[in-house]
Amino acid sequence: MCLGVPGKIVEIHEVNGLRMGRVDFGGVVKEACLAYVPEANVGDYTIIHVGFALNVLSEEDAQETLALLKEMDDLGAGEQVIE
Repeated sequence: MCLGVPGKIVEIHEVNGLRMGRVDFGGVVKEACLAYVPEANVGDYTIIHVGFALNVLSEEDAQETLALLKEMDDLGAGEQVIE
C-alpha cells in the first residue's frame, strides 16, 4: 500500500537543476522534489510520496486528510498486541 502525506511548502529552491522544496508535515520539515508540480508555490499544500510532490491540493483537503490520518493513528494506539 502506498501512502501520500500532505505537507505545506515552506521554501522552494533548486538543486542540480531540480526544483526542490522544504515541506512542513506538522512540525517535521523534509526536503522533497517539486519537479512534477511546477505550479506549486510557497504556502501551497502538496501530496508527498517517497520524496516527490505528486500534486497540489487545497488547504481544506490537506487538513481533512491530516485529520483522517490522525484519527487512524489514534485508533491504532488503542490496539493490544497478543503474544
